[in-house]
Amino acid sequence: MDVTSEDTGHLAKVVPVSRRTLHDDLVGQIRDLIIEGELAPETRIHEGQLGQALGVSRTPLREALKFLASEGLIELVPGRGAVVRRLTPRDVRDMMDVLAALETTAARLACRRATEAEIAALRRLHDEMMAFYASRQRLEYYKRNQAIHAAIAALSGNAFLAATHEGIQSRLRRIRFVGNEEPRKWAGAVAEHEEMIAALEARDADRLAEVIARHLDATWDRVQDVL
Repeated sequence: MDVTSEDTGHLAKVVPVSRRTLHDDLVGQIRDLIIEGELAPETRIHEGQLGQALGVSRTPLREALKFLASEGLIELVPGRGAVVRRLTPRDVRDMMDVLAALETTAARLACRRATEAEIAALRRLHDEMMAFYASRQRLEYYKRNQAIHAAIAALSGNAFLAATHEGIQSRLRRIRFVGNEEPRKWAGAVAEHEEMIAALEARDADRLAEVIARHLDATWDRVQDVL
């Protein structure tokens, strides 16, 4: 049956619900606890204690844990429940190799396909990241950093590439965060990002691909000591 304007008139004053939900908030908070090491690798997550600390019941907490398991940050182990996943050096190296292939391909496509407005939006995100670097707010810096890598993947215009990239990037969140603990390593990563945004703005595909490849090689050097 067709829906007429009379049928939908009573919906005119309905306020759209917020896209941010309890689930999103829970996932974000638990993810941050894992990234910052408050929930260390191989830690068993006690649902009662964590739920009490977060002020939520077990049902939404379990849904959040299932989502984080799909991201690869935790494992749901029979008889033990949710456990923070520990990645082996081989796991990380293999994922970094694939990430490099995806991001260098995305870089070349983004230089060709991205609009001026999209590149300008990425510059603003970069500038936000640099402001957090200047104030040494490492978690907020890191979130913008990861958003930039995801944005370059999205600007490729290849949805399958972007989805595959997100799946790998989500599993490496904790590892890449701790890779910037030392000031020298952090400064090196920042310098590489400065090169990346300049290359993108110039639409220099070869240069952007080279910088990203070098950046991810350096990322492996920065993280392998903490595995």
